Amino acid sequence: MIRGFMMHEIRKEVELDGLWVFQPCEGEGKDKTYKMSVPSCWESHPEFINYRGKGYYKKEIQAKGNIRLVFKGVSHTAKVFWNGEIVANHYNAYTPFEVVIRGAEDQKHELMVEVDNSFTAESSLHIPNDYHTYGGIIRPVAFQVIPDAYIQYVHFTPFKKNNQWHGKIEVAVENIGEKDQLVYLKTCISEMEYEFKEKIAIAGETVLFSEEFEFKDVKNYELEDPVLYLLKTNLYIEKDTKPVDDLIERIGFREIKIRGKDLYFNDTKVKIKGFNRHEDHGHFGSSIPYQVMMADLHQILDMGGNAIRTAHYPNDERFLDLCDELGILVWEESHARGLSEEQMRHKNFDQQSEDSIREMIMNHYNHPSIFVWGILNECASYTRYGRECYEKQFKQIKSLDQSRPTTFASCHYHRDICLDLPDIVSFNIYPGWYEQEPKGSEEFTNNEVYSWVQRATEGKGKPYIISEIGAGAIYGYRTMRKSKWSEEWQAETLERQLEAVLSHEGMTGVFVWQYCDCRVSDEWFYARPRTMNNKGVVDEFRRPKMAYEVVKRIFHSY
Repeated sequence: MIRGFMMHEIRKEVELDGLWVFQPCEGEGKDKTYKMSVPSCWESHPEFINYRGKGYYKKEIQAKGNIRLVFKGVSHTAKVFWNGEIVANHYNAYTPFEVVIRGAEDQKHELMVEVDNSFTAESSLHIPNDYHTYGGIIRPVAFQVIPDAYIQYVHFTPFKKNNQWHGKIEVAVENIGEKDQLVYLKTCISEMEYEFKEKIAIAGETVLFSEEFEFKDVKNYELEDPVLYLLKTNLYIEKDTKPVDDLIERIGFREIKIRGKDLYFNDTKVKIKGFNRHEDHGHFGSSIPYQVMMADLHQILDMGGNAIRTAHYPNDERFLDLCDELGILVWEESHARGLSEEQMRHKNFDQQSEDSIREMIMNHYNHPSIFVWGILNECASYTRYGRECYEKQFKQIKSLDQSRPTTFASCHYHRDICLDLPDIVSFNIYPGWYEQEPKGSEEFTNNEVYSWVQRATEGKGKPYIISEIGAGAIYGYRTMRKSKWSEEWQAETLERQLEAVLSHEGMTGVFVWQYCDCRVSDEWFYARPRTMNNKGVVDEFRRPKMAYEVVKRIFHSY
């Protein structure tokens, strides 16, 4: 399952989910082959629970013509081979990529992917960290048969003008053929058809169509009533003939606005009651089945949550589709967590970050649930060089999407020098957990950070979010002493934290750290019992801790 809806009626698409042949490159099993399901993490196999290294995935496919291979996520470095020849390299587990092969003969072809989840000198983003870098083809794969001129992407930007919905539609058409072609486009929303002016698609190049249209009799996409529309775009080589290609996207009519310190979704002021969520599960690692995604969202909605932060990387697009359907706000974040200035000076940091941001926004642009783009969680926003990196990345985001605000999660109270750059100021605080403060200090800590932002920084007057707050607990550890790591301690600490934040008149909202426990890199074992980040209100198998009911009561009361 590639998406939560069908994206093509004309273009042939074949999903490649199922069993592939897998062979590890190291260890006792390197001379054996295994059957491995795709998508999945190889850590789900008993022999590869702790495997870090390279492995080969192989599958035969029957295909002919121009073949477009679509990979939604390979963790974390991929080399793609077509009949033994390398056709693509890709870095980063959490963003999709594609490969186009021209003129394949009508026969069986061998598709092989070399996957590597090791921490190498070439990797700036995937490093030992407070979450686990799994191995495998972790998200769906498909191949498509495309004509020489085909639709590469469609972006839709809704906006109100004279109290009427309008929309800017951008369509990229790539011509991989050897001849120039005159192409036409028609797009349809809710039985309303719109035409673009024809353009010449030059051989070997991409041509961009961009038009603004007025849309009458469409309904708002509201969080309480998330009305979605299919945006169907057809490509024609000659007028009055059958279309040769198509792409269907799903969109909603909504605007995100900042008015002073407040965040508005359409004309409704939003108070965020959210959860940070890692893509991690005790059985499935970072390759979460669709049914489990939905079960996660059921629990989050049950607790009164209305928002998800995709800590700390872009998420599976099927999960974003579900958030669209349920009206759950999404803070989607480019991949990076806790990098020092030295790590940000890595030779590949700029390019790998730029690729992550571009692939995130270009592929996830149309999701109405995404309300903010985030970058560089807890990185070196207190140094001059770090500031240059933040400036560069925010500039890139605005070049790709000006319809959404931006933010980053800081933990550098009293020394952050980047709070003028984002549209929304966000801070991670853990009063009563990391800070050795007495009980009752939660309100003081929150007030102190907020007051400093308003008094002494260029973040003054902007919406303000507590992007992380929480405490750890080992599932099932209960004690009358209410000691740290007990469920009692976590529940009481979260209660004080959330009451202090949500009752503060200057707060735009809060994201609990975190929804579920997650595995961390082995190198972090000394700071993380069970080699897990145990701050979830449910454990890695989604079993609720005592904090579940506490968060539920508080979220439903605000």
